[in-house]
Amino acid sequence: MFDTVTHPARRNNLARFMAVAGPGIVVMLADTDVGSIITAGQSGVAWGYKLLLLQFLLMPILYVVQELTVRLGIHSGKGHGELIRDHFGKAWAWLSASGLAVATTGAILTEFSGVAGVGELYGVPRAVSVVLSAAFLLVVVLTGSYRRVERVAIALGLFELAFFVVAYMAHPSTSQILTQSMQLQLGNSQYVYLVSANIGAVIMPWMVFYQQSAVADKRLTPADLPLARLDTAIGSVLAQLVMAAVLIATAATIGLHNPTASLNTVGDMANALIPFLGSNVGKLVFSAGVIGAGMVAAIVCSLALAWGLGEVSGYRRSLEDHPLEAKWFYGVYAGCLLVGAVTVVAVPNLVFLNIAVEVMNALLLPMVLGFLIALAIFALPPAVRLRGWYKWLVIFLATLTAGLGVYGGITGAGIF
Repeated sequence: MFDTVTHPARRNNLARFMAVAGPGIVVMLADTDVGSIITAGQSGVAWGYKLLLLQFLLMPILYVVQELTVRLGIHSGKGHGELIRDHFGKAWAWLSASGLAVATTGAILTEFSGVAGVGELYGVPRAVSVVLSAAFLLVVVLTGSYRRVERVAIALGLFELAFFVVAYMAHPSTSQILTQSMQLQLGNSQYVYLVSANIGAVIMPWMVFYQQSAVADKRLTPADLPLARLDTAIGSVLAQLVMAAVLIATAATIGLHNPTASLNTVGDMANALIPFLGSNVGKLVFSAGVIGAGMVAAIVCSLALAWGLGEVSGYRRSLEDHPLEAKWFYGVYAGCLLVGAVTVVAVPNLVFLNIAVEVMNALLLPMVLGFLIALAIFALPPAVRLRGWYKWLVIFLATLTAGLGVYGGITGAGIF
């Protein structure tokens, strides 16, 4: 039983954390989107557990990157695009926003393709599932506040916990996990290509824009920084554990018995898992995870684009504003969803995007991380800016991660 003196304090600490938490967990749940799930699934099928270690190595890197966005958002009160514009000029800001637009376009198409794939598993026409999901996401944002949108996003993202159930049902071999996870194949171009895709599935341009803008929109203060960091740390671990769960599930089942299977869509993955997990429970649990991943990612990447373009162009942008007060902000959000939904309905064969989008994210990393680190060095107050040994550690990790991502992408694509 809690001590009568400390118990209220602990309750107050929990209440404070719940008030601050949200941006980190939401963006990390969105990080494991449909494209990321398919990337992790193909990694498990093609290479067993040989890409599992990478998922854990990416945890601290993911935290380091997103923690900088928290620091920038809290101490500047501005979004990522606005800070780039203020410190480096409009041309560089528009270049960054262009990369964001490209990444968001690819992401929203993969999210709706995943939702459509789940619908088709149950005989629901593609147009019906996509239109209903887009309508739901429009209603959530157009009729809510920041806090409401955040709560809905977290509720949707928690469906991703279903992937832990899928991994458990796959009955993986602990000895194989321990053995294969240390057998890296860095001399194989296809392996390195999937390394690049996995890196791109973890650090995406719209994540940086979203979390910094969300922190600013939520009006967090410097006093909230420790709890905001904890929020980001929890999300970083959770995101990579979900990726690891998907990889383990496919490696223990499809990879072990049918390693040449094609997993270009969530439908392919679900159908390949059914013989091992069961046609009812297995399909239902897997589908729940995909729906959660796709829906929360659709909210996050669309809002990131709406915030990012607003920060660069200067239009009014806040979830606390009524749609009539911030027409461009809500218009960009709605337009992103509608264009994605119409494209997925009209062009059903978008399977080539799933891995390609993640590799594209990896190719954008030098620009994304370059701007982020430059802002952390020059745009923050002296007491909290990136400096000393930690600055050089961050630069080293960013250079290594971006370099490996770009190398894997161009090598796997056969450019050299």
